[in-house]
Amino acid sequence: MKKSTIGAMVLALLLGSFALAYGVGEASAQLSSREPRAALVQEHPTPSPTPATSSERIPPVKPTPTATPRPKPKPKPKPKLHAGPTLLGPQTSGDRVRDLQARLKQIGWYFADVTGTYGPVTTSAVKGFQAKREIPVTGLVDHRTLDRLNAMTRTPTDDELHNIAIGSASTRTPLDARCLTGRALCIDKTSSTLRWVVDGKVRSTLAVRFGASYSPTREGLFHVGWKSADHVSKLYGSAMPFSMFFSGGQAVHYSSDFAARGYYGASHGCVNVRDYDGIRSLFSQVVLGDKVVIYWS
Repeated sequence: MKKSTIGAMVLALLLGSFALAYGVGEASAQLSSREPRAALVQEHPTPSPTPATSSERIPPVKPTPTATPRPKPKPKPKPKLHAGPTLLGPQTSGDRVRDLQARLKQIGWYFADVTGTYGPVTTSAVKGFQAKREIPVTGLVDHRTLDRLNAMTRTPTDDELHNIAIGSASTRTPLDARCLTGRALCIDKTSSTLRWVVDGKVRSTLAVRFGASYSPTREGLFHVGWKSADHVSKLYGSAMPFSMFFSGGQAVHYSSDFAARGYYGASHGCVNVRDYDGIRSLFSQVVLGDKVVIYWS
């Protein structure tokens, strides 16, 4: 064999060995470069869910119990009322019936004249009063009806019992005892009248009105201190003809407002008279020092 051929074979073997060695080293290098990642994966594994311990378990939500509505108690039936024994009815008459009619008139159930006779009008008025107040409706007056009526009204005046309207120029109410002697302007707030009384005898009567609740007319015994036929109020600028002053700025005098509006108005404390001729005549008769008595009869 030639030396050249042997040299070529040796060279080939060397090259093959080198190639084999290079391939194994590269593979080893690649393998070594991958191993750390695998190790990382093994060092930090993905946590898997673990079942909660008994102390960590969330208790199940219990449903809220629905309140059972309680049935509403049924209202107790009202006891049935029965009328009591009759005290006043069609068989009765006289002063007790007058009192009944006058009281019913005070609260707007009776509109006829007070007669003392228990007729159909009185029966109808009693029925209306009873029905309004859940009293057995009979048209007859028993204790329950009479007690309720008396609680809602006042004792009728003598004028009311005899159909004399408040404020008329007529009255049956009694004179105050202080009016029965000497000369007195006797002024009754109950009947809204002024009576000129001399030695116990009534000479004339006039309808009057009084002060409002915020400026009431004073009550008691006074005397006429001074007079002014053409007086004009310095405080209000209003005319006060035929003024007879009895207590400070309060006086008896004519009032054009009273004449025009009646009892819808009120004074500032004075005693207003609406009869111009009547007060002019009275003014000429009254002298300084005459009594002025203002009272409720």
